[in-house]
Amino acid sequence: MKRLSLLRRLQQSLPLGELSLQTDDLAAHSGDKWHAVSIPEAVAFPRSVDSVSRILQFANRHGIPVTPRGAGYGYVGGCIPVRGGIALSLAGMNEILDISKKDFVAVVQPGVITAVLQKQVERRGLYYPPDPASRADCSLGGNIATNAGGPRCLKYGVTRDYVLGLQVVLADGNVVRLGSRTHKNKTGFDLHRLFVGSEGMLGVVVEAALKLIPLPSYRACLGIGFDSMRDAARAIRTIFAAGFLPSALELADEFTLQAAAKRTGSKLLAGCRAHMIVELDGQERSVRSELSSLARVVRAEKPTFVQRGLGQAGVERFWGLRREFSYSLRDTGLKKLNEDIVVPRGKLEALFKFTAALQKKFQIPVACFGHAGDGNIHCNVMLDERNPDQRARAEQCLDELFRGVIGMGGVVTGEHGIGLAKRPWWPVAVSPEANTLHLTIKHALDPQGLLNPGKFL
Repeated sequence: MKRLSLLRRLQQSLPLGELSLQTDDLAAHSGDKWHAVSIPEAVAFPRSVDSVSRILQFANRHGIPVTPRGAGYGYVGGCIPVRGGIALSLAGMNEILDISKKDFVAVVQPGVITAVLQKQVERRGLYYPPDPASRADCSLGGNIATNAGGPRCLKYGVTRDYVLGLQVVLADGNVVRLGSRTHKNKTGFDLHRLFVGSEGMLGVVVEAALKLIPLPSYRACLGIGFDSMRDAARAIRTIFAAGFLPSALELADEFTLQAAAKRTGSKLLAGCRAHMIVELDGQERSVRSELSSLARVVRAEKPTFVQRGLGQAGVERFWGLRREFSYSLRDTGLKKLNEDIVVPRGKLEALFKFTAALQKKFQIPVACFGHAGDGNIHCNVMLDERNPDQRARAEQCLDELFRGVIGMGGVVTGEHGIGLAKRPWWPVAVSPEANTLHLTIKHALDPQGLLNPGKFL
């Protein structure tokens, strides 16, 4: 009752509509795309930096947990308010403040949808490459919190590589600007990057200066079929050994392809047990020449077919299918436990052999697809929830998957973060010394532990 009284006081001190205690709002901000939920006691909808600061000052003074959130499209329960308190939605702070063709910089608020920024900058001949699969729905603030990636990471890098500067509200409500809008900066520690990938546990990002680059004028791709994932993995090694650096290189296994073919009816995926998309971009003449050379290299690996996609429309034929993979797996009626593991690129063959063994051992499909060019594969454990025995087997399968990946020198997450879903494996994923360092930084910036509590720290 005391907490409710405090929250009503906060509500009265903020502009109208910036704090809700309504049941519908609480339910709508209780989770993300993971399966768990926890109802907050209030939802904040700040529209200004000043409001975010006042909310955090109040929460810090009264010991109220605050769970920041973007669009709620995460896959690991990262924005579930497990300790109640305030769910702090940044969705209303959604202005693009500046797009500079001279500086190659965009300045945005955290609620801007990723695809909206990309469309705006591309109209000006500029390019913001990070491309998470949910870019039509996810926000840039959420991308920053998770250091989101996507297929184009292979050539262009992840969100962290495009964050030049941040404005952050700290746990005590103080507002700090870090970094700059210059493309190079070595003034002190690289503090703004400390907040990229911090999963809302160190501060709340309220503005970001993002690096832009020139928009490539032409795109082309190959869609390549193989008899096995092993053959496809070997072809990847051959592509890089021949000196190619694609803008994206995606791979999918037979289970995923069958589900996608059923959902889409497309013939592009027929007749293979593994499928690869290799995209090139740049100037049209050089891309066309490079694509021909790439096709010759790939054909030496004896694929079942090689198809071409030329120009924006031709490439999008393949990417339209790629974006359906996750939905296709859901269409199977099985629960998809989506794990975004990463292995060293040279371990891809070993990974696919390992996941095939897990599938056989636990009698549960493990559907693999993703960003093979940088070793980031989505290993989806496909659980039949109607089978009461499968939940225990799925948990065992996940445990062996993560431990096996770490044994290969890999990591348990490349894009989604730890959140709640991977918290049980945090002690396996990092050393005691690294955990202590995380805790030291967390305590320095949030000594009461009020920001996104209940997660891996």
